[in-house]
Amino acid sequence: MDQSLRTAARNGNVSDLYTLIQRNGNVLRCLDEMMNLKPSFARKLNHQGLSPIHLALEKGHTELVLRLMEIDKELVRVKGKNGETPLHYISKVGNHDDLLDKFLEACSNCIRDVTTRNHTALHIAVENRRLDVL
Repeated sequence: MDQSLRTAARNGNVSDLYTLIQRNGNVLRCLDEMMNLKPSFARKLNHQGLSPIHLALEKGHTELVLRLMEIDKELVRVKGKNGETPLHYISKVGNHDDLLDKFLEACSNCIRDVTTRNHTALHIAVENRRLDVL
């Protein structure tokens, strides 16, 4: 693992972590070691209000999303910007790579999570006409 990533993890410096991620998205491939050094990183939000699982979803890194879920199933409930969880994100953009089923299997209670607008994943799917999510 890159020394700057190791230092950021040990010091708990989330800003440095997100700077490293923006410079090189592959830095997240060192996930196991990073999670051992600082498990709370997976729940931290960047300045845009996104957690690592949100970022992985946005970038289409399905393997990374699944690996994060292996480490902690509750990560599918991490609320990002506007209170949106990864399930809300999928409900907005579509069920690519069948992640919806995996999210619900990992944590069935995530279906009850609401955004700051008090919308569930079902509301968001209807608003965005995502029949694949419904």
